Amino acid sequence: MQLGVNVPNFGPGTDPGVLREWARIAEGLGFDLLMVSDHVAVTPDVAERYPEPFYEPFTTLSWLAGVTTHMRLGTTVLVLPYRHPLLVARMAGTLARLNDRGFVLGVGVGWARQEFDALGVPFTARGRLTDEYLAALRDAGRTGAEPGVAPVPVWVGGHSEAALRRAVAFGDAWHPLRLSVARMRTVLTDRALPAFAPRIALRLTGTPVEDPERIAGVGTLEQVLDDLEQLRLLGADTVVLDPYHGDPEETRRPRAAWRALTEVATHWRTAP
Repeated sequence: MQLGVNVPNFGPGTDPGVLREWARIAEGLGFDLLMVSDHVAVTPDVAERYPEPFYEPFTTLSWLAGVTTHMRLGTTVLVLPYRHPLLVARMAGTLARLNDRGFVLGVGVGWARQEFDALGVPFTARGRLTDEYLAALRDAGRTGAEPGVAPVPVWVGGHSEAALRRAVAFGDAWHPLRLSVARMRTVLTDRALPAFAPRIALRLTGTPVEDPERIAGVGTLEQVLDDLEQLRLLGADTVVLDPYHGDPEETRRPRAAWRALTEVATHWRTAP
C-alpha cells in the first residue's frame, strides 16, 4: 500500500519556498504521492477555510514536478464543474507526460455556492455537470479524441450515494475524504467499488481518542498506524494523509505537520 500527502497549497503561511519544502520533506520521507486541493475564486465561503494565497493546482503541480524525482502528483480534489472537461483532460494529460512518475486526477462536485456563482456555474447543476464531465474525460482517454490527451487514473471523491454511483460508473478508484474506518468498511462491504484510495486526517494526540466516531488518522501514533493497517486489509491501494485541520493559521506552523508525517512514515516503514 502506498502513502501520499495532501499539501496545503493555500493560507497565510504558504509561499513557494514552503511548498518546495513540503515536497522535499515528503519525498525524503519516502511518500509515494503528493497532492494539492482546488479552488479558483476565493470567495468568502472559501476564504473562511482556505484563504489566499491559493496556488492553482495544475500550475503548482507542474512546478513541483520539476523539484521532485520519484513521487506521483495529483489533485484531492479538483472541483470538476469549474473547467471544461477537455481542458481538464489536456492539463492532466500534460502533467502525466511531464511527470513520468504519474499523475492522479482526484475529482469532486464542489461545495462553495459563492464560488460557483462567481464562476457562472449553476450550483444546483453541479452533480449533473460532474457526471457529464466524467463521461467526457473517460471518452477522451479511451478514444484519444484529443491528440496528446494521455489517460490518467480518476479518483472520485465523496461518500454520498451519488458519489458512490459516480465512482462505480466513471472512476478508477473511490476516494473518500476523512471518514472513520468503520464507515469505510461498511461502504466497501455493501457494494462493489473500483479500487479504494482514501484520504484520511493526520492529527497525532498524546492520549488515545476513545470517540466511537473517531475519523481515521486522528489519535495516538499507535491508533493511526492501526488505521493504516486496517485500510490496507480493506484493500486500499493508496492512503493520502491530510495534516490540515481547518485553521488557516496552521499554515504558518508547518513543522508540526512535518513532525507528524515523519513519525508515521518512520514507524510504518519499520512495522512488521
